[in-house]
Amino acid sequence: MSAPESAPTHVDTSRPHPARVYDWWLGGKDNYPVDEELARRILEVDGTVVRGARANRRFMHRATRTAAEAGVRQFLDIGTGIPTEPNLHQVVQAVAPESRVVYADNDPIVLRHAQALLRGTAEGSTEYVHADVRDPDTILRLAGASLDFARPVALSLVALTHYLDEKPDGDDVYGLLGGYVDVLAPGSYLILSQVTPDLSPEAMEKAAALFRRSGTPFHPRSLAGFTRFFEGLELLGPGVIPVYGWRPDAEDVAAQAEGIVPVYAGVARKP
Repeated sequence: MSAPESAPTHVDTSRPHPARVYDWWLGGKDNYPVDEELARRILEVDGTVVRGARANRRFMHRATRTAAEAGVRQFLDIGTGIPTEPNLHQVVQAVAPESRVVYADNDPIVLRHAQALLRGTAEGSTEYVHADVRDPDTILRLAGASLDFARPVALSLVALTHYLDEKPDGDDVYGLLGGYVDVLAPGSYLILSQVTPDLSPEAMEKAAALFRRSGTPFHPRSLAGFTRFFEGLELLGPGVIPVYGWRPDAEDVAAQAEGIVPVYAGVARKP
């Protein structure tokens, strides 16, 4: 794996970062006291977050495996987070060893671990781009060194869009994602999951307030708001659905007994 250009050297430990908060929920050790503090406070008001983080990981596994089994051999994962095995490249290269994978994230901690841990097969490739989702020109330019955007790509942004706002108050999240999808070739896939207030409104309101007070934007979306990301694309069955229900395996069926997870998931194909 080559080193990303303009790689950062400083980790800001004064503010929590979503990737490190998520790592704590998954039982990881690559986080700082400020991340653990926020993670614990959110867990106190929303008891679903740990199982939600795990459900999101399993959804990523199932969705990317679905794309690989359908013949996609290129994957761009934005907001990849701190590596937690099995990682996306391990899932898809188990289906097709020649698969090419590019990860992107904006946390220097993710960069350090990516360089050390994200090793792919000899037949394929696994690369890492240090960039923010809000900088599509940089991500697409650097990813283009490994991926051929004239051929299908599976683009995944799992548990990321709820950190992006909408105009006029902030990011144009729909325009941003639409710009990424526009460069994808027909036959490409869009893989998304998103926190929603629909299933646990009171807890979600409290969790969102904690995120925002920490300096992290947080925007849960309704079913209609999440489904809007897939406009113009062909949704795969079972459509947009709570994350446990998207083509569940035995582990997810069993996990549903633990209670709800206020997260929607969906996968769509570009016609």
